[in-house]
Amino acid sequence: MSCQSHRNTVLEVLVCTRGIDGIKRVAAMKLPRVDGVGYLVSWQDGGTEVPGELCRDDVRVVSTPTTGLSNNRNEAFRASEAGLLLVADDDLTYTAEGLQSVIDVMGSHPDIDFATFKHGGDDHKWFPDYEFDLSRVVRNYYVTSFELVVRRAMVSGDGAVLFDPQFGIGAPRFHAGEEELFVADALKAGYRGRFFPIEIVTHHGLTTGCKPMTRGVLEAQGACIGERYPWWSALPRLGVVAWRHYRANRCHLVPAMLDLARGWGSGRRDNPNAHLFENKNL
Repeated sequence: MSCQSHRNTVLEVLVCTRGIDGIKRVAAMKLPRVDGVGYLVSWQDGGTEVPGELCRDDVRVVSTPTTGLSNNRNEAFRASEAGLLLVADDDLTYTAEGLQSVIDVMGSHPDIDFATFKHGGDDHKWFPDYEFDLSRVVRNYYVTSFELVVRRAMVSGDGAVLFDPQFGIGAPRFHAGEEELFVADALKAGYRGRFFPIEIVTHHGLTTGCKPMTRGVLEAQGACIGERYPWWSALPRLGVVAWRHYRANRCHLVPAMLDLARGWGSGRRDNPNAHLFENKNL
C-alpha cells in the first residue's frame, strides 16, 4: 500500500505507527517539505484508507502485518530507499532546519556509519554539549531511538544490523532497551557511530526512560546489562541503575532491584546472542 513513491531522496524519515489512531497522529505531524527528504510510514494493524495529508509525492505509506515496535522499525529499514535513514515515531515535530542538519552532518562525516543527535521536549533529557564517539561511555547519556540516523548499507543485505524484536514496545516481555542493543550491536560489527550535540526534533510527552518504571522496562534494562557486560561488571551496575531510578522517584528500590536482576538472569539464558556485546570499549 502506498500513496506515492518518492525518488532521489537523500534522507528518508522512517515513521513507525500502529492502528487507525496511529496513522491519524502521523497525519497531524505536519511533516515539512524539505529538498532531498522523503517520509516512509510503516503502518501496523492499519486499514486501507490513508489520510489525505499523507498523499504527497514525498510520502510513502506501507502496511506491515508484524507486531512490536522493533519489528516495525526493521520492516521500515527493508522498505527504505534513501542512503540516509532517520528513525522516527508518530508523536514528533520536525523542522526543515533540523532535517537539513542531519543531511549536512552525515555529508561532512563520510567516515561514520551512524549517528545520534539531540531532541527537545517535555522530558528535558540531558545531553552532553560536545561530540564523542559512541564507543565511549558518557555518564548519564543514553540513546533514544528517534535521535538515531543510519546509512542504509548498515541495515540492509547480508549482515544487516537490525533491532532485536525481543526488546521494545510490544515485545512479549522486555519493553525497552532496543536502542541500546542496536548501537552496541553496530559497534560490535565494526561500524562507527558518533554523537552530535545538535537538536533535530521535538518530542511531546515523556519518553520511556523518563516515566515511572514498569516491570517490563526494568527487566529489559537488566537483560541489556547482562548482554553487554560480564557478570562481575553487570551485578554492581544493576544496583546503580536501581538506585538512580529510585532517586528520580520512578520506582521503589527493592522491587526495582529484583526486576532488574530477574531480567539480567533470564535475558542471558533466553537470548542466543548473550555476551555478544561484552566490549571493553562500551
